[in-house]
Amino acid sequence: MTTLFVSDLHLDASEPASGAQFLEFLAGPARHAEALYVLGDLFETWIGDDDDEGYRAGICTALAALTATGVPCFVMHGNRDFLLARGFEQRTGAQVIGDPIIVDLYDEPVLLTHGDLLCTADHAYQRLRGVVRAPRWQRRFLALPLAVRRALALRARSGSRRHLAVAREDITDVNPEAVLAAMRACGVRTLVHGHTHRPAVHELWLDGAPARRIVLGAWHAEGSCLAWDERGVQLQSLARASAL
Repeated sequence: MTTLFVSDLHLDASEPASGAQFLEFLAGPARHAEALYVLGDLFETWIGDDDDEGYRAGICTALAALTATGVPCFVMHGNRDFLLARGFEQRTGAQVIGDPIIVDLYDEPVLLTHGDLLCTADHAYQRLRGVVRAPRWQRRFLALPLAVRRALALRARSGSRRHLAVAREDITDVNPEAVLAAMRACGVRTLVHGHTHRPAVHELWLDGAPARRIVLGAWHAEGSCLAWDERGVQLQSLARASAL
């Protein structure tokens, strides 16, 4: 059987085509998978497990339908939905996993991460990440009324877009030295991540031996999926019906 990996779906009511494609994916290929991993940014925003917004509730229902069939689903925090917690797990049957994490895939240890921790040259983002991932900040944010949290999330999205519009590409991409250091520290030869929206399989050399970094794509214009089985890996672009 095949293990599937996706990332950076950024699901939001403002981009209904992405959500529709993901629902088809959950009802189709994912039903036949050994497991599904979502490596961060499933949602464009997630302001707390008590959010009653209908669009995200529909995605949670579809995930629950998948896990009810016996397909395990593992969801990692991204830079957009780092407040996913126990309530999300209860609504979906999915398991929120740590970042980074090492998993065994067909007798190979593989390092999984969203990828933002590897963008070490983006100092402004790393400072912000340190603030919003702090438990105290999260408790204070989650104590705010839903309407206030929604407004703050919209403001944060605008700020992120402004930052990306002016930041150099090399700053918003992963740092090669950080990649090698992480793989070396974890004793792996394969790293899978998202975040950068630059899907590719990069062949590397790590301490004199071959290694690889697999980058998942975003779902804004089309789907992106990594399929991994006993025969190897395949990074796939998933065309949308409207584009065929």
